[in-house]
Amino acid sequence: MNELDRFHGPNAGYVLELYDRYLLDPESVDDATRAAFDDWARQLPSEDTQQAPMLHPIQAESPMEAPLLPAGLSPVELDKVVGAARLIRIIREYGHLAAHVDPLGAEPPGDVGLQMETHNVQEADLAALPTSVVSGPLFGMDGTLLDVVHLLREMYCGAIGYDFAQVQDAGEREWLQDVVESRRFAVGGSAARELLERLTEVESFERFLHKAFPGQKWFSIEGLDMLVPMLDEIIQRASATGTREVVIGIAHRGRLNVMAHILGQPYETIIGQFLHTAKRARGTAASDSTNDGWTGDVKYHLGATRRMTKGSTQAIPITLPPNPSHLEFVNAVVEGRARAAQETRDQPGPPRQDGRASLAIIIHGDAAFPGQGVVAETLNLSRLHGYRTGGTIHIIANNQLGFTTDPIDARSTLYAGDLAKGFEIPVVHVNADSPADCLMSARVAEAYREEFQKDFLIDLIGYRRHGHNESDEPAFTQPRMYEKVSRHPTVRDLLAERLVSQGEIEPDEVRLMSDRAQERLRTAQRRAMEAAERPAPDEREPDDGKARPSPPAGAVADERLLLADELRTLNEQLLGLPESFTLNTKLQRALGRRRDLIESGSIDWAHAESLAFAAILADGTPIRLTGQDTERGTFSQRHLVLHDVKSGERFIPHQSIAAARASFAVYNSPLSENAALAFEYGYSAHAPSTLVLWEAQFGDFINGAQVIVDQFIVSGQAKWRQRSGLVLLLPHGYEGQGPEHSSARLERFLQLAANDNIRVANITTSAQYYHLLRRQAASLASDPRPLVVMTPKSLLRNPKAASSIEELADVPFQSILADDRGKVIEATRLVVCSGKVYVDLVMSPQYEAAQDVVVVRVEELYPFPERELREVLETYPHIEEIVWTQEEPQNMGAWAYLSQRLGATLPQDVVLGYVGRPELASPAEGSIDLHNAEQSRIVEAALIGKPDHTVAPRREGVKHG
Repeated sequence: MNELDRFHGPNAGYVLELYDRYLLDPESVDDATRAAFDDWARQLPSEDTQQAPMLHPIQAESPMEAPLLPAGLSPVELDKVVGAARLIRIIREYGHLAAHVDPLGAEPPGDVGLQMETHNVQEADLAALPTSVVSGPLFGMDGTLLDVVHLLREMYCGAIGYDFAQVQDAGEREWLQDVVESRRFAVGGSAARELLERLTEVESFERFLHKAFPGQKWFSIEGLDMLVPMLDEIIQRASATGTREVVIGIAHRGRLNVMAHILGQPYETIIGQFLHTAKRARGTAASDSTNDGWTGDVKYHLGATRRMTKGSTQAIPITLPPNPSHLEFVNAVVEGRARAAQETRDQPGPPRQDGRASLAIIIHGDAAFPGQGVVAETLNLSRLHGYRTGGTIHIIANNQLGFTTDPIDARSTLYAGDLAKGFEIPVVHVNADSPADCLMSARVAEAYREEFQKDFLIDLIGYRRHGHNESDEPAFTQPRMYEKVSRHPTVRDLLAERLVSQGEIEPDEVRLMSDRAQERLRTAQRRAMEAAERPAPDEREPDDGKARPSPPAGAVADERLLLADELRTLNEQLLGLPESFTLNTKLQRALGRRRDLIESGSIDWAHAESLAFAAILADGTPIRLTGQDTERGTFSQRHLVLHDVKSGERFIPHQSIAAARASFAVYNSPLSENAALAFEYGYSAHAPSTLVLWEAQFGDFINGAQVIVDQFIVSGQAKWRQRSGLVLLLPHGYEGQGPEHSSARLERFLQLAANDNIRVANITTSAQYYHLLRRQAASLASDPRPLVVMTPKSLLRNPKAASSIEELADVPFQSILADDRGKVIEATRLVVCSGKVYVDLVMSPQYEAAQDVVVVRVEELYPFPERELREVLETYPHIEEIVWTQEEPQNMGAWAYLSQRLGATLPQDVVLGYVGRPELASPAEGSIDLHNAEQSRIVEAALIGKPDHTVAPRREGVKHG
């Protein structure tokens, strides 16, 4: 046995480091180590040994594989082989630091480890050592180690840099190293003419727009033209391996070129948008806005879906979702769409996922990728059970500039894509002016995704030929860079020059390609101009075939009421457990009580939700519910996923009920709001017949996803005709838990509500929640609108919020709930409220004493139930004042939204008052004592005291009935 056989992994590397020092200076190591090395040297076989034992890998702890070393060498020779082995390993791991990936010619940063001298070897040393002294990939070749080093430098330090050291799986590292060194995905010269034709189309499109529409902006692709052929390559190869749908996310840089050449959007359609913009600038275009709230969006934010057959034996849909100017926030929307496209939901049980059914491709900006936190949140989703999509191909469209900001001021990392390394994602840095390397990187990315079902990142390094937009002057801030850009030929010109010099194409044919492309664009322009003279078509078409025309404002589908016996049957099915399944004793008692509570009229919130889900599944509507700790419920109320206390196995009752006709999925989300909510929005848009729900752990967590709310959820219908029936469950209510765990910012949703874009509810009973969910599910087929529900915390188990089985079976959802005491004819004060404060009011002793006061609840705040409220008011002919009561501060909650609407509904001479917290910068008190005192004051003022604020009575109003 060789002495080094005793050492493995990091130990072997450490021993070899000591041995290096020993060879240079035996006195540099301790006595015991020196004695061991002396003995080791004496045991080395002579040089004529035919069969030398193999040593362990050099520095085997390194992520990249190192060659193996034979014994049978003298100490000096062994030292040179060790040095060569280290150099080979460093080239493989860090050769990207010497790769020439900048088309503008910047020198790579390099690394001292890539120099021979660092490893105590010279070219002569390597030239004297045959490849037979090592083994492993590449070393079956004849020649010397110098030949090996030169070949590896060509592979790892050329126009493409492989950055794989962060990959922890040995099998993946071996695969990646093999595809690089075998060059199995190298691009031959046979496709060069077709590539030149494609680049001609890409370049001609941009040049035509510059000439035809000076002054307009569209964020051209120039400097990153190879992005389009790379997408061609990825989509074609993915389709050949069984991908049936592609979803692409991209910000504005190059978006129109991708829409034209990847999604096949006709030139005349795109040119028509430019003509429309020009008309609007001259004041000759009709307003886009209509009475249904349609606004449209700028051309470089729009989405499209087309079925493409290029390079595929079957037509596959390619979807480019709309993307606002928040750049990377569409990433998780794309992932949600891709996941929805991969799942089959028409059978009971969990959805069936095929990770290869769809492919997500996300094109990032080099400044936005490290700069926007949603990128990290989305990357973190990639391997989570409830969110994985079988691997996403990421491409950084790297123009080495963020508007006017240099990389040194934009990120704290060497590369724009270094963030991906934290998620073990392989990265390739490639020069955008090297077409063959660009296409090879696309092939490697698609093959890796196909092989391992994991993400891959291509850092496509190019430049931006013009400013941030076409009217920007970049030389103001980057004069030296743009002096280079002004002299730099395009990638199409570089390729054409090479092909001409090699005799593969004639110069006249290069010019003819360009002429043909320009003529196609001029023809499209003529057609677009002719179309512009005709009456404008309705451009409010949906971005995909799954969206539907808008129904009349306020329309909502009715749920199918279930009989009480049907609910009892569902309840029994939900309580069934598999044989030998051992449930936690406390939980078994709690769930078992549901059998009795359904008869006693005490169906609490979670129980009603569970019955609603079962009823929705029985109707054939799939359900997907996600959120932080949603499986159990933040307040230990839900328990949709049960755990065997002995085996740890999971059981989800809703996936096993006999009545179900669709799938049920529930997942705990990561601690993310932005990406998690965006994912569900994308899922709901792509699977419009699925009830998709996202729950915040506390309602204020919606703060972390406000961009998704503003730019997608509430405005997607108006900007893009993108429909979604997504449900947001936001725990809301003042229980003394401080400013951050009280408010779900109800006021924001009400401020954003217009044109029937969303539905906002703040409900008070479990039956109302049951009906609201079922109504939402029923509306998916005809009128999908996002639903925002202020769900309770303290009311989850409060008897005042519990309902009877008859309330679930016999009465549909009601936007207004009258006083539980019934009609109080002599009432002079009408307290109107919404949500949890209702329970505070009616549980107060003052409520029972105040026989001249009635409390009415507004359960659905938007659309505002004006007709229902008028009907309630007509039953109280003696009302003198209406008092809106809320827990929130006066500048928050529903007051600002409702004051005008209540004022317009008031009977003549009736005073409108406000009771609640005064205006505050913070939503609630941090002290429980202050909270209790303020809650008591609010209840007293609402029932028997003076309002905090009053609005002058209407002299012309609704007369008493």
